[in-house]
Amino acid sequence: MGDWFRRTVIDTGRLPLFCFFAAMVVGFLFIRFSTRMIRAGVRWWPGNVTPGGLHIHHSVFGIGFMLLGGIVGFALSPELAAWRAIAAAVFGVGAALVLDEFAMILRLEDVYWSQEGRESVTAVFVACAVTGLLVLGILPENLIDLIHADDQGGIAGWAAGIALAALNLSLATVTVLKGKLWTGLIGLFFPILLYVGAVRLARPRAPWARWFYHRPGDRWARRLERAQRREKRFHEPVARLGDRLSSLIAGRPS
Repeated sequence: MGDWFRRTVIDTGRLPLFCFFAAMVVGFLFIRFSTRMIRAGVRWWPGNVTPGGLHIHHSVFGIGFMLLGGIVGFALSPELAAWRAIAAAVFGVGAALVLDEFAMILRLEDVYWSQEGRESVTAVFVACAVTGLLVLGILPENLIDLIHADDQGGIAGWAAGIALAALNLSLATVTVLKGKLWTGLIGLFFPILLYVGAVRLARPRAPWARWFYHRPGDRWARRLERAQRREKRFHEPVARLGDRLSSLIAGRPS
């Protein structure tokens, strides 16, 4: 395990990224544990920070941590790898605190424990999944195309790289508009998923379905019916499993 970590993380210069990832995961688990203890009214656990009656959300502290970690990380010399890793960890804690209240920031209202608050958990899961792939050295295909274009040089190389990157981004956009967020994001790293997600039916409540499947005509009605059947058969069981996992980690919405 030590040899793998050295080869995969340290020798490749990804130690700061790993520290960011680990700190974000630990920070999210800690803040969710803290809010659940506060919600349960546990007496020995410190309560909310309310100086002068003003409730300070933990995303405010997260912004401070991100500023501190980001500024220090940019200011440090590349040779100070250990200190840059510490700065990345501070940034990761801040990112966890901010993303944990993503739904509140998005809606500008306190939806932390509501069903809409699950968007915060999804945001953290997405950030952790993408960062985890980067820690393992798996780069988005778009970035690889541009790196190859830079290595080859010349107008033809850059044109091909930009065209492939534009194609993948377009397919990812279509996939996400069809209601397949995870397929679109992970597909940036494994493009075959984008081709599958872009050509298959949209989920019935996705923007793509609202734009196209509610048009008059039997063709669109059949597509909407197939999408609804597929939603009940495949997506809803997976969604219930995801909700149970989210409730286990982050608490059940009320």
